[in-house]
Amino acid sequence: MKKPKIVTIDDDPDILQVLRIALEANHYEVHAASSGAEGLRVIKQVQPDLIILDVMMDTVTEGFHVSYELRSQDPKSEYHEFSKIPIIMLTSISQKTGMKFSPEKDGEYLPIDEFVEKPIRIESLLEKVKKLLPK
Repeated sequence: MKKPKIVTIDDDPDILQVLRIALEANHYEVHAASSGAEGLRVIKQVQPDLIILDVMMDTVTEGFHVSYELRSQDPKSEYHEFSKIPIIMLTSISQKTGMKFSPEKDGEYLPIDEFVEKPIRIESLLEKVKKLLPK
């Protein structure tokens, strides 16, 4: 049976390692990137089934910019073929800025499917992964 492919994008190597261990233990194929630009390259190469994306990397809003690139409705966008891939956004932005986000409330202008607050509860993350991946 083919393992679902997940791309994880986070500038914290410890987070990437924890995600890899947890996801591989649950039979997912994991590909990691440590920046938004690297993540976009990996997504084009791997063509994942799901993306786990940090918000704050090189810039405070880098993850938002990556999600906008991926969800572009422009048929000429180089990422248009990836616009339907589910995105789980990891964030500690509410702890650092006081801003709160939710896909239900903010989904109109933040093109992601789920939020996971840091510090990450692995069980919660895995539930969201299972919910978003095609059966």
